Amino acid sequence: MKTVYRHAAIADGTSPELLLDQCIVVDDGRVTFIGADDAHCDSGDRTIDAGGATVVPGMVDSHSHTVLPGGSHWIARIDDPTDELLQVAEENGEIAYQAGTRWFRDVGSPPRDGAALALRVRDVWENRIDRPYIRAAGTWISKAGVLPPTIDIEAADADELVEAVHRQLDDGADLIKLYLDGPDPDTSPWTAGEVARAVVAAGDRGATVTAHATRLCGAVAGVDGGVDCIEHGSHLDTDVVARMADRGTFLVPTLGVIASWETFAATTALDRFASSHGRALLAKRKEVSFESVRLAQRAGVRIAAGTDFGGGSLRANHMAWEVECLVTAGLEAWEALRAATWMGGELLREPVAGRIMIGGRADFFLVHGNPLDDPAALWRIWRHA
Repeated sequence: MKTVYRHAAIADGTSPELLLDQCIVVDDGRVTFIGADDAHCDSGDRTIDAGGATVVPGMVDSHSHTVLPGGSHWIARIDDPTDELLQVAEENGEIAYQAGTRWFRDVGSPPRDGAALALRVRDVWENRIDRPYIRAAGTWISKAGVLPPTIDIEAADADELVEAVHRQLDDGADLIKLYLDGPDPDTSPWTAGEVARAVVAAGDRGATVTAHATRLCGAVAGVDGGVDCIEHGSHLDTDVVARMADRGTFLVPTLGVIASWETFAATTALDRFASSHGRALLAKRKEVSFESVRLAQRAGVRIAAGTDFGGGSLRANHMAWEVECLVTAGLEAWEALRAATWMGGELLREPVAGRIMIGGRADFFLVHGNPLDDPAALWRIWRHA
């Protein structure tokens, strides 16, 4: 079936300017033409008048947890029965797709029957056109004693760390996730040298390594150890962002989680959100986290957008919220859209992810408004390709 979208604007995240009065032709699920609305667009099995709407590439959620539900009790839900988590994944995939997300970079799911559960979902969804594509890290790898043993793979030393990397890749993981927060807020549980061994082991098999690091010490160990990306990066400084920019290390900040915690202060009785002490801690954490993003942006660090849905309190259809937070932190609206689209594709090493391109899949959606000026336009979805 050939579908022609006429008189559309396109916001592709490559510049601050819209492409106006554009035509996109889709034939059998693939884009066959993009350009000025002209004779190419006169015929099709179906013609969509897209005047007044903006075409946006399918978004890439670069920090997601496919099988987890999020909300204020997100930590407790990680031990839910397998069948319930698989049902959660289906619900997450549906609402994310409807909200414009076409790719999940899953950075941790609980192990079930010997392998991380998101790997199973990835394979089941591989040929579905109504669910996001998934690239998954398997489960978290942590230093022994740092995380509950039911949700991660533990390693006692560097040799066991390398063994864990190989075990995850043998299970089919697309990338490796290291957990670099520890009981001592000033000391990473893994040194840069130990992280480097994991990076080499993964790289020898064509995989990348990413690092959960909310603290500065973990970010330093991760960057100096050669990881591909820092997840969260809540306490960065000028030195580490300079090294990230120099080495091409990505940052996925997950600022929307903190914004959602602020909403919990009005909607839950949980002390960590609702008490005056809890609200003060949230305000401080927000200030520090947003400043870390500003430092990274000024240094030229590559930033990709991720919600941390499931592993944090956001839900799978909240990418627009994350984009708004990036703008609040100092990115221009078009730069935040870039982070939510093709920059996520760069992080995934998937050249088609987050892009509209001739020959590529028709993974785009249409909104009312201009997301290059107003990130809230991403909430106003009209239709999907």
